[in-house]
Amino acid sequence: MQITEHTLKRAWHKLAAGSDLLDDAMLPPTGTSPDQYAQRAGDPGGLFLVLDEEGTVRGYHSPYQEIFTTQDLDQVLYFAAEEAVRNLAEHIVARSPGHGPVTNLVTGQAEMLHQINPAWGSRFRSGGMDGTRTAQPRGRDPLERLAWIAGAWREQDPYTNLAFFRGEGISAEQIALLHGADPEQTATGTGLSDLRSMDGAGRDYWEIAWETFCFGQAGDWAFLMYHETPPGTRADSAALSRLGVTETVRLSACAAKAIYTFDYTRDGRRIDDDWGVLELIWYNRGRAPYYRGGQLDFLNQAIRRAELDHPELTDEFELYFHALETALGLQLPQQDIQEGTVQAAQWARSNG
Repeated sequence: MQITEHTLKRAWHKLAAGSDLLDDAMLPPTGTSPDQYAQRAGDPGGLFLVLDEEGTVRGYHSPYQEIFTTQDLDQVLYFAAEEAVRNLAEHIVARSPGHGPVTNLVTGQAEMLHQINPAWGSRFRSGGMDGTRTAQPRGRDPLERLAWIAGAWREQDPYTNLAFFRGEGISAEQIALLHGADPEQTATGTGLSDLRSMDGAGRDYWEIAWETFCFGQAGDWAFLMYHETPPGTRADSAALSRLGVTETVRLSACAAKAIYTFDYTRDGRRIDDDWGVLELIWYNRGRAPYYRGGQLDFLNQAIRRAELDHPELTDEFELYFHALETALGLQLPQQDIQEGTVQAAQWARSNG
């Protein structure tokens, strides 16, 4: 059946009539262009449906952020119900005595969607498009491998940029040199604590920090942590590929401007569903942050799993980082970094 505004409204009315939870819920506003978002949707972040003459429905959370495309009426109704129960869950949880504003938000959404349609409950719990449940975590501490650094990194400590590199037989030292590391210190195994103890020329901690970086290997990934690289370095995708790198993940933090970005490339191509720069602040608990059914849907699924399995994590950055660990295997050596024994060096320009 081709979806029209009439068929969509009729199907929503039938769905709402059969569910007490949707009694007062309105179908998200509809239009023929995302340019109508502000006029029809009102507050930023609400769901807006754009219908075209071919029966395709596109969902938007802003005039510029398309979050799904489908010609399946059931999927459109699901996304509309997902929006409705999110609003209802937020209202209920915020007014639940003894509970914080996020404690039961996601499980509440899952339970309500299950009441409306058990298949929809499964779909929401998976975080994906088809309800397929991803593999269960191994029962370890969710902060153990990567998420332990999320809170400090949010304030740019110990470094602004976290970069990860994966590929067959890659070398963290070679990657560091490509980014402009001092060759002598890279070769001698200087530790981060050695660099932090330098007191020459009256330089303070922050000046030294901006001239240094640390690096190493953790799991399948090599990592670099730094504030900025020297001008003129050529650590582009072609140069990394020559070192055997096939995947990169870069996370950057700018606390003063509340900008935190995620950049994932594979085989030299950015994985972003043509969204451009991906900001972590787009993620809100209980709402999949990336295009539904797109290239990053595996992260939508990992994030939902983290939300459901670890309600004790009230910091969204910790949840997001835990999802990165489970989905991509990213990790950082906590003890080595905190004790300063992780390998480190200055940028070559610092010793010139």
